[in-house]
Amino acid sequence: MYDLIGDIHGCANALKALLAKMDYREHDGVWRHATRQVIFLGDFIDRGPQQVEVMKIVRAMVDAEAALTVMGNHEFNAVAWATPISPGTDTYLRPRTDDNRRQHAEFLDQVGEDSEDHEKLIEWFRGLPLWLDLPGLRVVHACWHTPSFDALAEHLDARQRIRDEAAWVALTRKGDPAYEALETVLKGLEIPLPEGVAFKDKDGKVRRHVRTRWWKDHPITYRDLALAPTEVIPQIPHEPAPEGILPGYVGDKPVFVGHYWMSGTPRPLSPRVACLDYSVAAGGKLCAYRWDVERELFDAHFCWVDVDRSQPATRGSAL
Repeated sequence: MYDLIGDIHGCANALKALLAKMDYREHDGVWRHATRQVIFLGDFIDRGPQQVEVMKIVRAMVDAEAALTVMGNHEFNAVAWATPISPGTDTYLRPRTDDNRRQHAEFLDQVGEDSEDHEKLIEWFRGLPLWLDLPGLRVVHACWHTPSFDALAEHLDARQRIRDEAAWVALTRKGDPAYEALETVLKGLEIPLPEGVAFKDKDGKVRRHVRTRWWKDHPITYRDLALAPTEVIPQIPHEPAPEGILPGYVGDKPVFVGHYWMSGTPRPLSPRVACLDYSVAAGGKLCAYRWDVERELFDAHFCWVDVDRSQPATRGSAL
């Protein structure tokens, strides 16, 4: 039986409170349960005040087989930020633009950019799988999408881990089919809006594609399927989307995702899909689902703690 935990984003106090609430106890530096195992959904880092401490907890649990995990887009970006396109160059897989640095600055400050701890974490992130297909359930950071898995296959090993340096280069090269597939798996499925329709995102950038509620498969309008901030929704037309534009989810196992900054009271997105990202980094909830081999999901199996945002940032702690 598994306890699945959503995006943590450097909120270590919330993580410890949630583990304790689910009857995990720390012993010799590892949080364990007598009969259960955690599955983390990725996005351990960036934004929050206690990112190094989060990584101590998560790494210790995974390395001691008290937990499993998948990679989130923030771990992928961290590796790409730290990895030159080729040895000896000062050009990196993730361009070191001001905007990209701003998104990653808290992590770099807390761990110490280019420190030994930073290098250790980057190497650990490299070995995380992109998804898990386990007996009875499935786990991926943002979107369970078989066509994307197929497009990624040549770049992954048998455990869905990125194979080698050539694979990292391909997965960060815009325009490569593998890049687009990875974007879907780690950030969600986007579709084009009708011709002539666009909206401005929170940064003022004009967007002609919209991220979707990919798990839906019945007739739906563009506005209904859009995963976008509340203020953006009125810019998206209320006209029917083409039939079949969303893959839906028809698997016989439940699938768990993070990534989507949900709010309100946690509940399933559909009978077999649950999102466990409840905006922890914005003062929301750190959310888990206590899975007991059920095929259809229950409201009562969600478990969460509210986030204390008063904690100061911690820096430079050895892993």
